Amino acid sequence: MTSTLGPPPPYYENRGFQPEPPYAARPAAGAHPYPQLFSTNPPSVPSYIPRVATHQSSRPAAPPPRRTCAASLRKTIIIILSILIVICCAIAAFFIWYFVENHCLSSLIECGSSGVCMSPSQWCDGVSDCPNGEDETRCVRLFGPNFILEVYSPVSKSWYPVCHDDWNDDYGKIACKDMGYSVDTYFYSRGVPDVSFKSYMKLNTSAGNIDLYKKLYSSGSCASGNVVSLRCIECGLSSKSASIMNRIVGGSGAVLGQWPWQVSLHVQGTHVCGGSIITPHWLVTAAHCVEGRLSDPHSWRVYAGILNQDEMLFRSGYKVQLIISHPDYDTDSKDNDVALMKLETPLSFTETVRPVCLPNPGMMFQPNQQCWISGWGAEYQGGKTSNNLNYVAVPLIERSRCNSVYIYNGMILPTMICAGDLAGGIDSCQGDSGGPLVTHHHSVWWLVGDTSWGTGCATPNKPGVYGNMTVFTDWIYKNMQANR
Repeated sequence: MTSTLGPPPPYYENRGFQPEPPYAARPAAGAHPYPQLFSTNPPSVPSYIPRVATHQSSRPAAPPPRRTCAASLRKTIIIILSILIVICCAIAAFFIWYFVENHCLSSLIECGSSGVCMSPSQWCDGVSDCPNGEDETRCVRLFGPNFILEVYSPVSKSWYPVCHDDWNDDYGKIACKDMGYSVDTYFYSRGVPDVSFKSYMKLNTSAGNIDLYKKLYSSGSCASGNVVSLRCIECGLSSKSASIMNRIVGGSGAVLGQWPWQVSLHVQGTHVCGGSIITPHWLVTAAHCVEGRLSDPHSWRVYAGILNQDEMLFRSGYKVQLIISHPDYDTDSKDNDVALMKLETPLSFTETVRPVCLPNPGMMFQPNQQCWISGWGAEYQGGKTSNNLNYVAVPLIERSRCNSVYIYNGMILPTMICAGDLAGGIDSCQGDSGGPLVTHHHSVWWLVGDTSWGTGCATPNKPGVYGNMTVFTDWIYKNMQANR
């Protein structure tokens, strides 16, 4: 996070600069900036100098019999082969267990009990790919700022709201589960009036105890006039009032509970990137944070509900079980710069650890809409990671304006969104990558984007660029569903 003006520095990937470890000596000038993470020097090998005899006895020792050598060699080969066979059997047993327990690979979804696996992109695309059409019969989503439950009709190839008549929480939990949420986080189902819809999906209560989606049928009327508003998780709440947020000018140090979805992502005890909590198990971050050797989930530790980096040194953090980068992420253009992290153990939600709301389809964030960014990033280009969590208010910038010749000259793709002050002075910086860009709308906080890239920090006409979360919501839900 920065608030410093200056001449336009070079383009940077908005990944974290590493602070010096406490109590460690400063590295020599020209040393690699990532000594722990990216050391390419092989470990030192002791140098053994052979001893050479200065004289030789008159009778050299007789060589051992050949049969003894041959027998010893055969014995060694047998032992090696036995070890290799045991290892191969162990590996084979593991894979047999893995595919029996997890028939589909982690990136695929199983079609009911047929055993066929499909890519998440093939679900709810209007084409029946599963043998029994399961990929088109369990298609649900939440629409707009009121979280209106919609179900996809493969017959008319359209999305329809669900009439609240005869609806209850049991049905709501089923729908939430089919979006990848845990039943444990279920919040509520309630009816809200909406006269803009002409067609609905209604429950056939006389259909008996069958699958929810087989009970639904399309109808042109809804007796109550109410449609289902479904909240699968209580998200987007801050323990600090909006009046505190309205006093933001420039940049400030955060207080505990102000941005409860913000997490710090560490590798080898060092802050590298930020992220946002969306469920007890799942985080959103940037794909460029987890490229290459950083794609190993076991390298990472996650810290939530903590303001200062110093405090994290004495905590163990949460282990990461799985990292999923967007399959169409482009390392050069930063197109589709989004990734998911799944934790090994779930977060415990408190006043200071809470999820942010994912934007629903149908939500459009307007140019000049006030948003906020937060993170432990450097306070100037090339600076060290901040010890304290900082935040700053930034307005959204229209894509066409951000793509003008004097700003980013066509580099802003539909998967990106610009935010900041074109006069400079406020911006995200190295170390803020993957962290949240949020806005307050309809009484909740929404995740508008994840910090992606920029040219310099707080440079005039070079605002921050963020992953456009409205484009990624569907991808996020499908991967949560595939990896429950």
